Amino acid sequence: MKERINKQIRADELRVVDAEGESRGVMSLTDALLLAESLGVDLIETGPNAKPPIAKLMDYGKYQYELKKRLQKARAGAKTTETKSIQIKVGTGDNDLELKAKTASKWLKEGHRIKVELFLRGRSKGMDEAFLKERLDRVLHFVTEHYKIAEPHKRSPKGLAIVIERDKLAK
Repeated sequence: MKERINKQIRADELRVVDAEGESRGVMSLTDALLLAESLGVDLIETGPNAKPPIAKLMDYGKYQYELKKRLQKARAGAKTTETKSIQIKVGTGDNDLELKAKTASKWLKEGHRIKVELFLRGRSKGMDEAFLKERLDRVLHFVTEHYKIAEPHKRSPKGLAIVIERDKLAK
């Protein structure tokens, strides 16, 4: 969304704020434009959806610079999460499951989602669905972090899969 500046503003009345954030009150568009001109700055409509719309008195170039810096800071603070994958087979032993669950717990602590896949090949594709779900749930019993199921058991191209993520509410 592009901000309207100076003569582009269409509202009759504006709530005017100066560059330091101090309110100058509600005034007509012509008064606000005269004030901006007398101060040697631009009138920038920052809150067009407010009643009355909010306009800021400051240099447009400086405003764009501050906006860009704010967006960069927000992007830097945003943490990316990826979906990590763990693959098990029907005959995977308990020790191997514990190792995979330990890795899953570490990833959950870091905030990642985890897709646990039960890899099926050959005859195991035709096994009972309840048995396969139980095999998949065996890994989840070893996970030490609090988690919630993001996507329940479902068939995937490789077999059966479930997606879990950290439960932020549980402590």
